[in-house]
Amino acid sequence: MVTTQPRPRSDAPGGQAGAVAAQGLLACTILVAMAMPATAKCGDSPGRGVDWAGCGKTSLVLARENLAGANMQRATLTGTDLTGANLNGAKLSGVELSFVRLEGADLSGADFTKAAGGRTVFARATLRNARFEAAELGRASFAQADLAGASFTKAEVNRSSFEGADLTGADLSKAELARTLFAKAKAGGVNFSYSNLARADLRGVALTGANLTGTYLYLTLLAGADLSQVAGLKQEQLDLACGSGETKLPPGLKAPQNWPCKETPE
Repeated sequence: MVTTQPRPRSDAPGGQAGAVAAQGLLACTILVAMAMPATAKCGDSPGRGVDWAGCGKTSLVLARENLAGANMQRATLTGTDLTGANLNGAKLSGVELSFVRLEGADLSGADFTKAAGGRTVFARATLRNARFEAAELGRASFAQADLAGASFTKAEVNRSSFEGADLTGADLSKAELARTLFAKAKAGGVNFSYSNLARADLRGVALTGANLTGTYLYLTLLAGADLSQVAGLKQEQLDLACGSGETKLPPGLKAPQNWPCKETPE
């Protein structure tokens, strides 16, 4: 007669403990699996909508790649070449962009909120309605870029260049723009309210409809600039700046006696 080993009952002391232990092990396995980062996506090939969030993509050549709608939030792109790439609508918040080249790239509507980096090149890029809120991008180049409607609220872009850029209707309120170059830029309707433009170069720039409420203009170069239709500008702000006899002022304001400044600010 063949005898079988009886299975422990779940209501028996040993069986109940085993069942509880098994359930606990299963729960821990599930939690660990949920906590593990999904790293497989970092190996995905470049393409539309690619998900490289949190991935390291340094020193790559991705020039002219179609990455429209890509998710690169918190990714590290240091030294990567994205010249002429299509990043329309890409998610790039918190991305590391030091020494990244984005010349001529399509970045329309891209989200660079809280992005960080130095000497990033956006020259001739299309950045219409792009978002740079609270970004830290010192010494960046936006020369000849299309930035119409872009937002740089609370961004830090000191010592950067917007030479020849189209900033029509852009929001640069509360931004750090010290020693920034705006020569030949289109600045109609720009919101500079409460921004820091100390020693920035706005010589010859037409600021038609720009908002200068509370803007810090310490040694800001305004020679030949057209301020005749700006909003919010007060005499005490103007007294800190460096204009010239060719600077056009709004009604009720007058050129300070120290204009033109004796020396070019360092």
